[in-house]
Parts: sequence; C-alpha cells; structure tokens
Amino acid sequence: MTEHSVNHGTFVVERRYPAHSAKVFGAWADGAAKEIWMDDPDYKSDGTGYELDFRVGGHERFSGQAPDGTPYSYHALYYDIVPGHRIVYSYEMYAADDRMSVSLATVEIVPDQGGTKLTYTEQYAFLDGIDKPADREEGTTWMLGNLGKYLASHADS
Repeated sequence: MTEHSVNHGTFVVERRYPAHSAKVFGAWADGAAKEIWMDDPDYKSDGTGYELDFRVGGHERFSGQAPDGTPYSYHALYYDIVPGHRIVYSYEMYAADDRMSVSLATVEIVPDQGGTKLTYTEQYAFLDGIDKPADREEGTTWMLGNLGKYLASHADS
C-alpha cells in the first residue's frame, strides 16, 4: 500500500531589477521571452512544444526529462492578470504520471527606485513526498535570477 501525505507551506522570493516594470511584466507575458529565461539546461526537452496562452483562463504547459531521466510536466492556469502589476496562477507538476505538487503563485511587480521590485509568493501542497519544498524554492530563486540576466541582456530592446 502506498502511503499518502501532503506537505503544505509558503515561500516568498523578492528581486529587484534595473528595468522598467512594463519590461519585467512583459517577460512573463511573452512566450518567446519566458521560454528563454525559464530554460534550465539540466533539464532536457521531450520534443513537445512550450505553450503559453497568457490571459485570464489561459494556460501554460511544458514537459521534459529531469537530470535523473524522469519525465516531468508542468500545467498552469491563469486566474488574475493586472497588466504591469500582478499575475496569479495555479500550477501542478508531475513526475511521470504522479502528481507531485499543486501550487498557487502570485507575482507582484511594482516600480522601485528607478527599477522594479518583483515579489513571488508560492503557496504549495507537495504530495506523497515525491518532491521537496526546498528544491522548489531553490529552483524558483534560480529562475528569477535568470529573469534578471534575461532583462539585462535585452535592456535596449
């Protein structure tokens, strides 16, 4: 018999970027941009395309192969979008066919001292011990750092 468990929690990651808030928001709203800054070279594509339908009721999907060879997938649904200011979405992640987590994420974007302050808040339910909250927070921190690199490399565009 499989033991079922759930681990609830919240983490918050704050970042400041030397870019206008419209550019920061645009990096979340543009599928081509997001595909670049969310890319983790340790994870391999499984050949399926990245999908982003950035609107209230829209979705985001991608899948691939983790470094250990396990297939994974990500499915998100957008609930609230205030252009230039706020994004609220839920997402679930799978390891093969096993749902490993369900999360509610809020991205707040505000002008701050000539740049932008981004606050990412995630409320999660990790299921059956498949994944670890510390790993998710570390991955999110890496991803938001990568967003900063993307913004810096596209400062003039």
